[in-house]
Amino acid sequence: MHKYLAFPLMVFAGVADSQVPAVFQGADLSLGERLIAESKCVACHQQRVGGDGTAIYRPAGRINSAGFLRGMVEQCNTELNLGFFPEEVTAVAAVLNRDHYRFTK
Repeated sequence: MHKYLAFPLMVFAGVADSQVPAVFQGADLSLGERLIAESKCVACHQQRVGGDGTAIYRPAGRINSAGFLRGMVEQCNTELNLGFFPEEVTAVAAVLNRDHYRFTK
């Protein structure tokens, strides 16, 4: 592959958008999606809140910033001994932000 053709693909591999909080800039969304699936996050959330598990993403005022969201993912990582590295925690939180929270700062 020509070196100039590879660059656009690298930009889209991670989060790179002015509407994305700084904490999630460059996050690997495909890694986050894979970790969410492999770690069975949805099943755990379903056990905790019932239904399809998405109600966990709407606790009134509890998660009110991108930093708190990343911190909550880190709490799950620690509590459940998932063994995520910091960049993996960020990747998972970036996917949750994209799909549920939509913080821009």
